[in-house]
Amino acid sequence: MFAVPLGADGAELCPLEPWQAEEFLTHMDRGRAFIGTHVALPDFVTDRASARAYLQSYADKAAADAGRLYGIRLDGTLVGGVLFRIFDAAQGTCEVGCWLEPAAVGRGLIIRAITLLIDWAVDVRGMHRVEWVAATENTPSINVAKRLGMTRDGVLRENYLYRGVRHDSEVWAVLADDWRAARAGR
Repeated sequence: MFAVPLGADGAELCPLEPWQAEEFLTHMDRGRAFIGTHVALPDFVTDRASARAYLQSYADKAAADAGRLYGIRLDGTLVGGVLFRIFDAAQGTCEVGCWLEPAAVGRGLIIRAITLLIDWAVDVRGMHRVEWVAATENTPSINVAKRLGMTRDGVLRENYLYRGVRHDSEVWAVLADDWRAARAGR
């Protein structure tokens, strides 16, 4: 297996695959309440079979060039992940997302990992637009979009049904030319 270093702190980005279901479930159990504050991932990953099914769904998406899933490790321990939830090469658009367990928060891991994903999407795959969607109450996620230099495109009112309650979602995005210009200025 390969891993891409995310800095000098022992963090790395690596694929998450179906054979890692047990480790993925253990990670989800450690962060279940925290991760589930705004996203449904812990509701889908509740046992080994559902963990494997979730990972298989992204293996299938990768095979169809429609999405991808990567784990974030700190000193070898899975502590979170990033993904291309949607990847539409024909349209040149994709959506990135993330999650972390509490022990990994505040280290800049998501910014570093998502930056790699956006660089790859724009430079290698020729994506024109990269989106970030977050519940309006999810301030940490919205702050990530801001730190990535994304622009708030708007609010989708009550579009996200989560645990029986409708929530608004904010759509943030960065266009390829803007991403390249910002990167050149760093």
